[in-house]
Amino acid sequence: MTATQTQKSPRRTLMTGTVVSSKKMNSTIIVRVKRKVRHPIYGKFITRFSKLYAHDAEGLSSEGDTVEIQMCKPISKNKSWTLVRVVDHHTQDLPVAE
Repeated sequence: MTATQTQKSPRRTLMTGTVVSSKKMNSTIIVRVKRKVRHPIYGKFITRFSKLYAHDAEGLSSEGDTVEIQMCKPISKNKSWTLVRVVDHHTQDLPVAE
């Protein structure tokens, strides 16, 4: 490798999911990721879910938001994902006072 060539960083996995919880831990969110897998015998597609702990340093996301997370080196025992961006903010329907 010459001096002008740069070594590429390893490709990081990106996933999109919904924030399930963001209140119990500081700078940590729990993201529910949905994926479809094919049943090994019947061939029907089944929906599977995973709960991933992600690092949210600035506290940008809240419950119900759709976020994009990226794999990183382990930050703690369960947390090895970081928040990349908030794709869609969840808006709650507030009751209208009459």
